[in-house]
Amino acid sequence: MDEVLHSVANGVSWITLNRPEAMNAVTRDQRERIVALLAEASADPGIRAVVVTATGRGFCAGADLRGAPAATEQVAGDVARMIRLGAQRFVGAVLDCEKPVIAAVNGTAAGIGAHLAFACDLVIASEPARFVEVFVRRGLVPDGGGAYLLPRLIGPQRAKELMFFGDAVTAAEAKELGLVNRVVPAEDLEKTAREWAERLAQGPTRALALTKQLVNASLDTDRASAFAAEAVAQELNMTTRDAREGVASFVERREARYEGR
Repeated sequence: MDEVLHSVANGVSWITLNRPEAMNAVTRDQRERIVALLAEASADPGIRAVVVTATGRGFCAGADLRGAPAATEQVAGDVARMIRLGAQRFVGAVLDCEKPVIAAVNGTAAGIGAHLAFACDLVIASEPARFVEVFVRRGLVPDGGGAYLLPRLIGPQRAKELMFFGDAVTAAEAKELGLVNRVVPAEDLEKTAREWAERLAQGPTRALALTKQLVNASLDTDRASAFAAEAVAQELNMTTRDAREGVASFVERREARYEGR
């Protein structure tokens, strides 16, 4: 059985975690496959949007450590290296993907699974979905970018509440907090994700990539740097076919036909 399902349709790359019996707890092999697929999406002009979802009742129950190498005597730096090359690289691959990434959260997203969803550009959750900052329950510090992502999404106080207590947050509560864009009935999740992704896939792909980069960097920089980056991004964008098409369609009073180039 393929533990990561992959298909491309109408310019959308569909990446599906497929270990329903383990609530899609992510293994090292799955992580590496998803990182590679996100890199391929960035490089392939035929892919213009990405959806990350899962089979069964769980979106991703965190990291599955059962297949990890047998424990040996640790040397200082081993854990930091493992996190840097593992969970952080995994979440970073979503943030750095040059195409818009939608999380279609079908069920429980816990630990690194929650951070995988929060790293996506848009999050659609089914009504049964739950989000859990599970690390505190195991006596651990949140990793996989959690302490970076959550304060930027919902502010430091609410982020601390989720991380200090480790309580499950329902899809409706997550939407109210600002962690989720849309909550839909379970039977409408794939349909809604498909509609959003295919709409994005018809858009000006390079402009969307540059917009994603600007927004993701905006909270880490000062105004002067942000304004400079914005001006450079627009300069680069104006060299694309889609920017020329967008301006021409406005002048000619017709609908734009974007090619993603």
